Amino acid sequence: MDQLKHTLAGLGEFAKENLSPQVTGTVTDLTSSVRSRLTLGSRHNTQPIVDEEAGDIIPFDAHAGGGHSTCKQGPQLRVSPALQSFITRNRILNSGETIPDLLSKPHIAVPQEIISRDYPLPEYFVSSSHNTYLCAHQLFGESSAEPYRHTLQAGSRCVEIDVWDNPDNLDEPKVTHGYTLVSNIPFREVCKIILQAVKEEEAAGSGAAPILISLENHCGAQGQEALVRIMKEVWERHLLDQPVETESHIEQDQHVPLRDLGSKIVVIVEHHLVNEACSSSCSSSDSNSEDEAEKREREQRKQAKKDTTLEGNLIIPSLAELGVYGQSVKPPDNSWFTSSELLPSKDGPHHHLINVSESGLNDLLHSGNGASIAKHNARHLMRVFPKGTRISSKNLKPLPFWGLGAQVCALNWQTFDASMQINEAMFAGTGGYVLKPSWLRSNAAMVGLGEKEYREQVARTRRRKRLRLVVAGASDIPIPSDRDPDKELRPYLTCTLLHPGVPFGEMQQTKKKTEVFRRHKLSALLIGGLTGAASKEEERSSLVTDPLWDETLEWDEYEDDELVFLRMLVKSDDSFSANPVLCVASVRLLYVEGVKGQWRFVRMLDLKGRETACTLLVKFEVDDI
Repeated sequence: MDQLKHTLAGLGEFAKENLSPQVTGTVTDLTSSVRSRLTLGSRHNTQPIVDEEAGDIIPFDAHAGGGHSTCKQGPQLRVSPALQSFITRNRILNSGETIPDLLSKPHIAVPQEIISRDYPLPEYFVSSSHNTYLCAHQLFGESSAEPYRHTLQAGSRCVEIDVWDNPDNLDEPKVTHGYTLVSNIPFREVCKIILQAVKEEEAAGSGAAPILISLENHCGAQGQEALVRIMKEVWERHLLDQPVETESHIEQDQHVPLRDLGSKIVVIVEHHLVNEACSSSCSSSDSNSEDEAEKREREQRKQAKKDTTLEGNLIIPSLAELGVYGQSVKPPDNSWFTSSELLPSKDGPHHHLINVSESGLNDLLHSGNGASIAKHNARHLMRVFPKGTRISSKNLKPLPFWGLGAQVCALNWQTFDASMQINEAMFAGTGGYVLKPSWLRSNAAMVGLGEKEYREQVARTRRRKRLRLVVAGASDIPIPSDRDPDKELRPYLTCTLLHPGVPFGEMQQTKKKTEVFRRHKLSALLIGGLTGAASKEEERSSLVTDPLWDETLEWDEYEDDELVFLRMLVKSDDSFSANPVLCVASVRLLYVEGVKGQWRFVRMLDLKGRETACTLLVKFEVDDI
């Protein structure tokens, strides 16, 4: 399969470089059906997922990823007889309360301050999508406008549009992943889909937050003029095309409060500096892990950048003007975080956003620059995107970069892996904007500190805590349809506590797990009742999918910096094979502070990000030490 992919990539590149446009079009048509079949095959993968970091392709009927999995639009829920008995025995219900009442209670309580929109944009984490137009693979997947609707409905507030000149019609630019076999779609169609999503949110009265557009421009002057015209024609009043008027005085390079942006579409436009750094796709830091096709793509992109950038003036004025509160830059040096003047003021951007790949940022962190970068991000925007070798739509880990205050961690929403599960937990119950912890926000006392003093002050903001997760049991654990019916299901719960580490850019994680649940020999009696008889299918499936663990998992001590998460995975202890992941859920511990000490049902998701019929009955106990 991999060899076939490389062959297709090489064939397409050869055609573009050596053949006429007519022949190149024929080659593209011939490979299109093969590419489609490959993509379709990847969407119908039925192999069990055993890697705890992995996930499956997200279908368009899934709500997870950006905090909307709690919308309760999935299957009907039930509570197993074993858990009903546990609830009665432990007197969990309040007076007059029923089990359906307990089922309906949310397992998180997001503090109101977290979702306040009274602060400037750099003081928020933003739920963000990378290469939004792709349906699956980064090199040969299909492009579509539909993922924009899907990601926005699932909670993303920042989407990416890669725009290129359309040789067939320069007045209608196209959206695609350049120098790959990815198909293309009209830019106008993407704009229309985004507008529809905005109008649907307005009609629902959901208090829609602004949508950020990370516009990656590869068009010439005529194509850029078309971009401006199309955005103004399609988005009309929804497009933010000039600074908003505020009651208080705002300096030119300052951001207005988030609430003043309303539900506008806010475009982030590139601002090219002289001798600017090249993008991640031409970064040598990834070369050891790249395959030949990826290396060729990297070199082509690098050459294309050289060919099209003239003295840093690639963006025409009318397009640059749309970057009202976001101008994306790739600085030529480290002055953006080492100097008091973060970027040259002459001809520099007025609201800059540092656009950096995960590998480029990691290089800076390994050189000990974490505190300086965090201070920069307290006042200015940063977007971190996956390195170029993540061609199968795997994801960067956002948590270490959130720990630096990076507002926009752009994830591949094509795959519901561990990173997307944490993203779901971060933005659960919010509008896609989450206020950063105080030590990562614009605080004059913090920003003015030196490197050592800053680190010491950050350390003092952390509190030592203890977590106890009391696990009662689960109902209706999903069994994969392709699982061998003769293989006994032996479920257990494994939980991982994650939080940013010290120094900056690190991540710490500690794992605990329950005992494996084993079906009791008297299960048939318990299922069928004292007078009834259970069918063979009921005997096989009922109790093993309704485990009762009644255990407590403890994390004796951890440092709470308000960015602590708990991933919960139900797995099966299979003999003579790797243990498959059956369902997942993640929570930000800050959001369970309001329900700590109370029993709650947690709705579990499958590895495609869809709600299942499975619920987990737990109690969070979080205490200061």
